[in-house]
Amino acid sequence: MRVVVLGAGKIGAAIARMLVEAGDWRVAVADGDPATLADLPPAARRIEARVDDPATLAQILSGHDAVISACPYFVNHTVARVAREVGVHYLDLTEDVETTRQIRSLSEGARTAFVPQCGLAPGFVGIVAHDLFGRFESVQSMRLRVGALPQFPANGLKYNLTWSTDGLINEYLNACEVIHEGRRREALPLEAVEHFALDGIDYEAFNTSGGLGTLCDTLDGRIEFLDYKTVRYPGHCQAMRLLVHDLALWRRRDLLKQILEEAIPVTLQDVVLIFVTASGRRDGRLTQETWARKIYGAEIGGRRWSAIQTTTAAAACAMLDLLRAGLLPREGFVRQEDASLSDLLNNRFGRYYA
Repeated sequence: MRVVVLGAGKIGAAIARMLVEAGDWRVAVADGDPATLADLPPAARRIEARVDDPATLAQILSGHDAVISACPYFVNHTVARVAREVGVHYLDLTEDVETTRQIRSLSEGARTAFVPQCGLAPGFVGIVAHDLFGRFESVQSMRLRVGALPQFPANGLKYNLTWSTDGLINEYLNACEVIHEGRRREALPLEAVEHFALDGIDYEAFNTSGGLGTLCDTLDGRIEFLDYKTVRYPGHCQAMRLLVHDLALWRRRDLLKQILEEAIPVTLQDVVLIFVTASGRRDGRLTQETWARKIYGAEIGGRRWSAIQTTTAAAACAMLDLLRAGLLPREGFVRQEDASLSDLLNNRFGRYYA
């Protein structure tokens, strides 16, 4: 099958590399920056073009079976619309709630699949949560905690840039969906800070937007408490509150992005933490079960990739593989929780999580 990857940045390049290394995908990558395209594997066809222009996109997607958008969230509505017009399967990595709602609307009556939120969180973590939910007779609460952290924090934010800065800011500024006391509600980002320790290391977790994906839709009326929090080192949330609230950079997302990208270095030495905990009734008893992983970077095609690149790319590639294998719906809107956790972990790309 032929697939187009839109965007050759941190995650798009990793997706392209994984698909090329698999050997049975014909991969094209489109990006407006020739420098990022030059670093792709030779087997990937390079297309230098603006990926936010509908006419150009239609030409790029024509003759392909699927497109994976690794573009910023604000480009994805255009990509999804053109994908429907051309008749190709659509996948993306977006964390943006409103963009996903727009794509869901676009997918109505479509003869191809629309599979947004194919990353780590939202994405893989929702598949884990849905699998845990199915192991109980009834579930009282479910808490999702995920973080991509530097192994060696060395600045006041105790953080390094590991993926899309636009996506990071979006998570920190947009409202968060939760289910509280059985009712769907909105919560404020950068709030509800909690602390915990693992392997002798202290962490904090706090509300961020988008990590639940479509779980609030799927579990509405079936659970009392459901929330998602991002994991960071202690002090990070307070530092971000200073930037966002005290310095009022919530009004200037462009300036906040510039500050972060000019002052905070990227790193390949990161670790991804995943904790999903469910409490409910099993065999008539109140029981708790946790699914947890600590994942480091991997070598793919002779190159070292960060943990967030590896996990995000692996999730997207696995969903594409499952779609081709007929293990996901091939028409209309597809939720991440439509995928079986066992199918994903047994997939050649899902093995990075196993």
